[in-house]
Amino acid sequence: MEQRITTDPNVVLGKPVVAGTRITVEHILERLGAGETVDELLEAHPRLTREGIEAALNYAVDVLRSDVLYPTGGRAA
Repeated sequence: MEQRITTDPNVVLGKPVVAGTRITVEHILERLGAGETVDELLEAHPRLTREGIEAALNYAVDVLRSDVLYPTGGRAA
């Protein structure tokens, strides 16, 4: 299976990106979190694919499933 999320210290400071682009997982999550739709993301980034967005979401899930916890500075509700 083709790896859709890659990291390279020479591309966007090594942040995880959709393979073949400079579009970071972080950017995709920020835009979706701000209410942008998948179709709007695809229109704004012609090299991005639905599979790339899905890979970014799956990557984020995998990272959050890891045993590392990141403090947010706030208190849990």
